[in-house]
Amino acid sequence: MDEQQKYLPEIDQIGLLTSTILLAFVLARLIPSPEFEVEMQLPGFFFSISLNLSTIMSVLTAGLAASGMDWLLREHPALEGRNTVQWWMLPTLTTFVVSVSLAILPSGSAWLIGFVVGGTLLFFVFLAEYIVVDADAPYYALSLVGLTAISYTLFFLFAAALRFGGVRLFLLVPALFLAAVLASLRILHLRLSKGWEYGWAIGIGLVCVQIAAGLHYWPLTPVQFGLMLTGPLYGLINLAISLGESVPARRAALEPAVATAVCWGLAIFVR
Repeated sequence: MDEQQKYLPEIDQIGLLTSTILLAFVLARLIPSPEFEVEMQLPGFFFSISLNLSTIMSVLTAGLAASGMDWLLREHPALEGRNTVQWWMLPTLTTFVVSVSLAILPSGSAWLIGFVVGGTLLFFVFLAEYIVVDADAPYYALSLVGLTAISYTLFFLFAAALRFGGVRLFLLVPALFLAAVLASLRILHLRLSKGWEYGWAIGIGLVCVQIAAGLHYWPLTPVQFGLMLTGPLYGLINLAISLGESVPARRAALEPAVATAVCWGLAIFVR
């Protein structure tokens, strides 16, 4: 087995998986689908949500990404029978975020750009997740940095897309909570390699959705909304990493505070 076969997936497999997901995005866009309402009367609250083909396809394509990543990893020589859940979390989140974003974007050049960017992100997420299975892989460090950066970018794009789509608060909160928890779990697991930091991930998710709920009725643009949530996410994850590496608390809190202040400062000037 040569070095390329050992550390990289078969290009045909990763190409087939990416193109299949992209085809699903296109079909969801082209096939007309009437909306239908799911309604439920709860004590003191009337629950109503609109569903269509795009909503269903977002869930199905996310599941396809998870099963496809598992399929890719089964051929990895360094897997050694390990559970593959940790490696398909980010591909699942990536696919769901791209699907939701494409469903919200208007037809035309904006949708085409989103489609190309989303497909590129998917390809490199599949590739990087395959590489980080083996810590001795020559591109391991680069892949780790790339997956970390993509995780933050996905959360920002997801928050901005939800804001752009005018999603109601009772849907916004669980969607952002799930995205924050998944992104935090994956980044912390990559950086600390000490098991799953469920407590930190859930805590970070709760902080992010509390901030999102407070900002929901502010007159913010999607970019501003995304920045003001990504800053705390980045800061809290890095605080957890620093404390996990036994960095003194005062020094550990400095970088998160600066990062959050920078993102919030940018949000004031960016429209």
